[in-house]
Amino acid sequence: MNMTRMILNSIYALSFWLVLALVNSSAFAAGLLTPADGSLPPLAIRDHAVSVIIEDGYAITTVEQVFHNPHGQDLEARYSFPVPEHGAVAEFTLWIDGKPVSGEVLEKQVAKKIHEEEKAAGRETGLTEKDSYKTFEIRVWPVRAGQNTRIRMVYLQPAHIDTGIGRYVYPLEEGGTDEQKLAFWTRNDKVTGTFSFDLKIKSAYPVDAVRVPAQASAVISQQSAGEWQVHIGGQGGQPRAGHMDGGAVGILRPAPVTAGQPEQAAVPALNPPAGSDAHAIDKDVVVYWRHKAGLPGSIDLVTHKPESDARGTFMLVVTPGDDLKPITRGRDWIFVLDVSGSMQGKYSTLADGVNRALGKMRPEDRFRIVLFNDRASELTPAYVNASPENVRHYSDAVSNVSPGNGTNLYAGLRRGIDSLEADRTSAIVLVTDGVANVGETHQRKFIELIRKKDVRLFTFIMGNSSNRPMLEALTKASHGFAINVSNSDDIVGQILSATSKVSHEALHGVRIRIEGIRTADITPAQIGSLYRGQQLVLFGHYWGDGPADVHLTGKVSGTPVSYQTRFSFPLVSRENPELERLWAYARIDALTEEINNFGEKPDIRQAVTDLGVEYGLVTDYTSMLVVRDEVFAQRGIERRNQQRLAIEQAAQKQRAARPAASRRVDTGQPMYGGRARASHGGGSLDPVMLILLALLLLVSLRTGTSLAERK
Repeated sequence: MNMTRMILNSIYALSFWLVLALVNSSAFAAGLLTPADGSLPPLAIRDHAVSVIIEDGYAITTVEQVFHNPHGQDLEARYSFPVPEHGAVAEFTLWIDGKPVSGEVLEKQVAKKIHEEEKAAGRETGLTEKDSYKTFEIRVWPVRAGQNTRIRMVYLQPAHIDTGIGRYVYPLEEGGTDEQKLAFWTRNDKVTGTFSFDLKIKSAYPVDAVRVPAQASAVISQQSAGEWQVHIGGQGGQPRAGHMDGGAVGILRPAPVTAGQPEQAAVPALNPPAGSDAHAIDKDVVVYWRHKAGLPGSIDLVTHKPESDARGTFMLVVTPGDDLKPITRGRDWIFVLDVSGSMQGKYSTLADGVNRALGKMRPEDRFRIVLFNDRASELTPAYVNASPENVRHYSDAVSNVSPGNGTNLYAGLRRGIDSLEADRTSAIVLVTDGVANVGETHQRKFIELIRKKDVRLFTFIMGNSSNRPMLEALTKASHGFAINVSNSDDIVGQILSATSKVSHEALHGVRIRIEGIRTADITPAQIGSLYRGQQLVLFGHYWGDGPADVHLTGKVSGTPVSYQTRFSFPLVSRENPELERLWAYARIDALTEEINNFGEKPDIRQAVTDLGVEYGLVTDYTSMLVVRDEVFAQRGIERRNQQRLAIEQAAQKQRAARPAASRRVDTGQPMYGGRARASHGGGSLDPVMLILLALLLLVSLRTGTSLAERK
């Protein structure tokens, strides 16, 4: 089979799922909440400024907002925004009497009680809480009548590279799946003053392009081979001029600069002029960056060890070489489609996509289509070949479905798994934008279900309100992979990333062994599988210093493979104190998964609480409280997070003053023997065919939108 054709077949089989992410829907955006009954007047968001630095394998996002109260009474600001993917809130600061006061993390109920007591006493107070996997909510009291109140929030998250491409999402668009919340609150998602977004990439590896989809006003500039900046909106520096490539999507490659004086480019104004509509913060901001092609597989080590005799924390990033071979044997595809009520407005595009996807499959390929809302049904009586007759028949059947009702995810998955055949290579493609709210909802039952059969589950998680922890746990249990899809994503890039994984071999049963130096508390404890281009990121603790032997083992198509290298851990390392929080949050994620799988146990809950308090992290059981400095002292609340923030901010200033530092440690003994890592996500896909695919998706999107408008 021609490799280009094989990859195209896989792309078309997946494309109709991902195109859904581009359809506009009635999303519930980040913003200020006001009771829907009109019992309180609304506040306004005067300014919203975002600053992001991506360096050393993780991202630090700082958000500053100014709330304005135009009314004659003091009011409470209640601001909600989606939980970032694996994002850990590390700072919440409230300006009191013109001075910033940072928050401390306490057990959730304790923090809430103190907040309410301070509010009742009329004193300034703020609280940041987490609503499970859904949202972070910030409460600030008071926003004085006719005045402004300023806050700052900082969160940390790993910044993974996949098939040579990095992706950062600033989440603003909630999925609109929480019906109780939608019914109770109205939301002000408009910024009446200035909105700005500034992102800086500092990479020791060369970056040859940066892309910001769906942001026509994005200005992108390059400072060096691995340093780029993105600016959107009102305030910010004046980046160098560049050639815009790709129109409204915002790709910039640096223009030639004359010696002595660089050219200057005017920053496009994202904010409207006075008297016009305010800027809405209802769409995610997505930034992609692409490493230079042909970079080798590598091992990067980032550490924090403040003293020689102290315990150190490390982040080990394994970027694989491109040595996983293409798959040439046939496949069965089971498409499990969410047709619950939240899919309304997207379904006509989905139906058109089914028609096009099935029409591009090979006649010898087989497929099944399972639909689920509050119950599951199957359009196909069994596997059917992708003949022209079958394609026409089942495309028509899909078109006649009307989305509605709840989401019985368990029934949909069970129906998809029931008729798997052991002698055929099978894959289940699951797409959902909601949560399991009908039938079986316990995560442990889902895990037991998926482990009944040897099948890979590939999940496309649409929107910021999906039950991401459960869906990721499911795919991990099946040794598959999950891809988060934003409405602002680059659809073609997401398709290529997914396709390069399902069309190539995978490394299963992966294990890492570190010898020669004492290590402990490594997370994740169970790695599972690695697909083409996926990075492996491990956090852990170490003691001492010196050389270590690192072994990575697994199986490809049942055949054992192994890789090894040797490098040294440092005795003292103070540049990345944020690693302590990142390790703690990774550990909290693992404990939360255990709670979701097996139920809440007092010792595990206490472990999550203790980690949150010790490392200053907002979790399901801890919240971040701000009160006046003297109130912290009166209540005997230790300022541990304040001390931690001071250390982190000092380190950030030092890193900002120097160029990006190489963290690669396997140069003396490369783990992957110089093999090039996967790049650009598309394997050997012909560029002309990629253009045709993009046109197909554009036509599919427009057709679906037209159909929706006519209904």
